[in-house]
Amino acid sequence: MKINKPLNIAAGILINDENQVLICQRKEDTSHPLKWEFPGGKIEEGETPREALRRELVEELAVDIQIDDELVEYDYTYPNGRTVNLTFYTITDYLPEPMNLTFADIQWIDIADLDEYDFLDGDQSVINLLQFTYTD
Repeated sequence: MKINKPLNIAAGILINDENQVLICQRKEDTSHPLKWEFPGGKIEEGETPREALRRELVEELAVDIQIDDELVEYDYTYPNGRTVNLTFYTITDYLPEPMNLTFADIQWIDIADLDEYDFLDGDQSVINLLQFTYTD
């Protein structure tokens, strides 16, 4: 049995002044088509998670960010056996307003409404944490 090395991912939880989070919908021609996710991506060889997140958000949203604290880090194994190591960071300081460069759609939504969107399975734990932390 072949054991795959986990895919290391850094993702950002961008929070605006109205306490909404930015969510991004994957394009139809990608893996997990039309699923929603938080912006970010693969950590390349030699990059720290923060460096990868900064690079990915420039590529995906044309924003320069100041990364706040690490929110949570965990592993998730998909049914196909692929394990991802996910590290999420909160981001409240970014310029300019995010522009959609690579997604089918991006939206600012209330944290309480995250359950209404079809997210990647691996993001469910961070969604639960956000809803527990930021909603009444």
